[in-house]
Amino acid sequence: MMESEQIKKIIAAGLPCEGLHVEGDGQHFEAILVSSEFIGKSRVQRQQLVNALLRSYFDSGELHALSMKTLTPEERSALCG
Repeated sequence: MMESEQIKKIIAAGLPCEGLHVEGDGQHFEAILVSSEFIGKSRVQRQQLVNALLRSYFDSGELHALSMKTLTPEERSALCG
């Protein structure tokens, strides 16, 4: 079973993030990611980047579900005001 902090470390090691928050119950997780790497990418492309980092954990069944919100720094600024 994975923990939020473990998922956060895996993502941070593979994707430069200006903001990263992960929470969950050991099976289902939610993540909010802010990264300049998302600039010019569609929502699907952004999620594919993150899923690629976690693929082995999904494949092994160690990670069951991760819903995510992927934002560029500009998108986060627009949301937060």
